[in-house]
Amino acid sequence: MSIVKLEPQGKLSLPQEILNQFGLGDQSTLLVETTADGAILLRPTEIYAVEIYNNDRIQEFLEDDLLTPEETELIEVKLAQ
Repeated sequence: MSIVKLEPQGKLSLPQEILNQFGLGDQSTLLVETTADGAILLRPTEIYAVEIYNNDRIQEFLEDDLLTPEETELIEVKLAQ
């Protein structure tokens, strides 16, 4: 267990041994949670970009997913064998 102190503007420095243990470095992202009993939890996390698809974008996917007549014929030939 380690004791850390809040720095100005609420900044917190974690001990090097903890950073090493969890593979944390500059610009690492941590999820901050609180518990009902008053604890503050820090969990290493990753952030991934998420695209929210509108109807036009979904239609693009559907159109790109269609088989060409040549692809359809090739599949029908293979299935008939």
